[in-house]
Amino acid sequence: MASTQAIAVTALALRGLLANACPKEQFPGAEFRLFQTKDFQASQQLNSGVSIYLHRITFNTTRRNLPPRQEPDGRRYRPPTPVDLHYLITAWGRTAEEQQGLLGWAIRTLEDTPVLPAGLLNRFAGERGEVFRSNETVELVGDILSIQDMFNLWEIAKHNHQASISYIARMISLDSEIALTEAGPVQTRSFDYTQAVIQ
Repeated sequence: MASTQAIAVTALALRGLLANACPKEQFPGAEFRLFQTKDFQASQQLNSGVSIYLHRITFNTTRRNLPPRQEPDGRRYRPPTPVDLHYLITAWGRTAEEQQGLLGWAIRTLEDTPVLPAGLLNRFAGERGEVFRSNETVELVGDILSIQDMFNLWEIAKHNHQASISYIARMISLDSEIALTEAGPVQTRSFDYTQAVIQ
């Protein structure tokens, strides 16, 4: 199970994956950035590149009731919280042709890497150390935006709308650091009976 830094590290891994895979000769000067809401409204956008915007986080209901986490030394902690991260991947270009080319390339790259292993994720964790355990992965799935999501995103980016696609990073379990306290084993039994008063 991953630490609470898993949300940030997943976004950094997505950015790193695209930046490292980018064919520089085809898209010279392309940049790859994590966006906040305000970045869509800023006067200066990316000239060429791809932005990654986390627009929603949901509980993963298929794995909602996970068992408590147990460490190798036997200590048990509260169950992890599984979440899905919903990203808007947006291409930016100096021309429509470049923009569409970047988006097509980004889609193909993400589809060719449907599972992000712990080694890739932790490579972009920086000073956070190992955020994901060695047996953990993050699954990338293309998503169709709901009408509500489309409306919300339009409100954010309506003045600077660009071609985009949505992806979900699934099965990210956030660890709890609260230990489960357990009573010690029963050593003796005591049976106390009240005496019935017969009148």
